[in-house]
Amino acid sequence: MQRTVRIPDGRLLVVEERGDPAGWPILVHHGTPSSRGAAFYGPWVRDATARRLRLISYDRPGYGGSSPRPGRTAADTAADVRAICAELDIDRLGTWGFSGGGPHALTCAALLPDLVTAAAVLAGMAPFEAEGLDWYDGMYRDDVEDTQLYLTDPVAAWKKMSQDRDEFLLASTGEMSGADGSPFMAEDAVDTLGVFHEFHSSCRAAGLTSGIRGWWDDNGTQLRPWGFDVADIAVPVLLMYGRRDVFVPSGHGGWLARHIPGVEARWFDEDGHGTLARKRVPAAQEWLSDRR
Repeated sequence: MQRTVRIPDGRLLVVEERGDPAGWPILVHHGTPSSRGAAFYGPWVRDATARRLRLISYDRPGYGGSSPRPGRTAADTAADVRAICAELDIDRLGTWGFSGGGPHALTCAALLPDLVTAAAVLAGMAPFEAEGLDWYDGMYRDDVEDTQLYLTDPVAAWKKMSQDRDEFLLASTGEMSGADGSPFMAEDAVDTLGVFHEFHSSCRAAGLTSGIRGWWDDNGTQLRPWGFDVADIAVPVLLMYGRRDVFVPSGHGGWLARHIPGVEARWFDEDGHGTLARKRVPAAQEWLSDRR
């Protein structure tokens, strides 16, 4: 089910649900760049349904059909999530975020303890200015260069990101999109890494159809101060990282594990970025289900 939620400041957010409509709500924060459909990979939806979980996700501002919010911070996510919960009549929920969605899941854990019972982060970044962390250590060279360009030459970075968007749209075959342009949920697809990459490509293209505003502002939320201290998080947090990840190196998880009180951290020696998400989301959903 899909709906549009109007935020008190007048913006619109596109929200979608899968799983058990009467189940325990789990709010999912998609990666960067991507869209709400990235929460609904077939095996994850089947797992959620079996556990009686109600999966909810939304296009962050500037992605897909959601209104942009230029200059947003990670902390701004809290107001949007509270508005979504009010619209859906939800007073308690769990949350997970993958990759670029990780800081947003931590935002909810830190700033919405009255709503959030627990948060899981899979391959989420640490704060850019985290003391004692070499943020770039082990990171894919192209991502390092793109980040440095974003920080030093915004005009060139905007042009480069626009070119990358065009390439992403061309790379998306469209075979996994429905007639309305929303990502196909692949609920009957065989669970292989190739299928997962196709699914991810389709979701990314859906998020970028309206332009790069959402992607651009997502980078800003990751690189500017988040607006809260992870040391203040008081709800249970699960961290999951692959030691072969070159997009979000496991050192980010190590730093978060040292600074979030009472955190549970799991490390996977054989996983990279994509394999971690494909294989480990059901375990994260199980963990959240146990903390409702």
